[in-house]
Amino acid sequence: MEWSDLKIFLAISREGTLGAAARRLGQTQPTMGRRLRALEEAVGHTLFQRNSDGFVLTDEGQAVLGHAERIEEEALAFERQLAGAEAHLEGNLRVSSSDWFGHIMLAPVLAEFGRRHPKLCVELLTDARLYSLPRREADLVFRIAPFSDAEVISRRLMHIPYALYAPPGMACPMLGDGAGARLITMDMAYAEMPDAVWLKQKLPNAEVCLRSNNREVQAQLCAQGAGLAVLPRPLGDRTPGIAAMDIGETPPGRDTYVGYHRDLRRLARLRALLDLVIERLAN
Repeated sequence: MEWSDLKIFLAISREGTLGAAARRLGQTQPTMGRRLRALEEAVGHTLFQRNSDGFVLTDEGQAVLGHAERIEEEALAFERQLAGAEAHLEGNLRVSSSDWFGHIMLAPVLAEFGRRHPKLCVELLTDARLYSLPRREADLVFRIAPFSDAEVISRRLMHIPYALYAPPGMACPMLGDGAGARLITMDMAYAEMPDAVWLKQKLPNAEVCLRSNNREVQAQLCAQGAGLAVLPRPLGDRTPGIAAMDIGETPPGRDTYVGYHRDLRRLARLRALLDLVIERLAN
């Protein structure tokens, strides 16, 4: 398999036709078709379904797409490193994430990024709203749900484990069905999140005393002795006054995904920030 053939695969998947992909890469349409056939023979699968409207990814092609985009990311990072393209970056970037993820995970990375590129300004938005990449409401978005928009390039960034937390020494009668325990959990709009469902199933007779859509608020309520809370471990382990409990079962963790609009994939300042985030956080 040749990297140059993967570039053709990505161009066809993004443009939808051989002609548009050929113009994008500065090649002829017959050459594009020949290289695509060579790639499909190399991998042993048909990657596109041909129809009257153009080329549509098959299931096998969809499975290849994410890997090809990550290879592209690494190749572009390699080119930028050699060219020194990151030495004089200027401009603005708008980044969106949840409250605790921005505070605990992104803030150290953004501080390092700011020291490297003092002429760049990063705006970090941390609220419950899902900012839209197709509408260009943000340049780079971190969230726990995969991206489904066709024009968004995304990847799984990291897996985050969760744990049940309580202040040290708190009486914990919930080792059975939770009778007598007080719980801090998500607000009703997020009641179907996996950790909230787990908490309800694990401790069905516990009393929900407080709800919040803000994880850091939940952590502080727990530290004040208001009740037990399921929290992401990077947040819970850094919050003074609480400790993870071992009750023989851990709540489900969550994957974090990062996405950006495909039109920005060659934007040097976005690529530089994404490279640093992946280097510091990806697992």
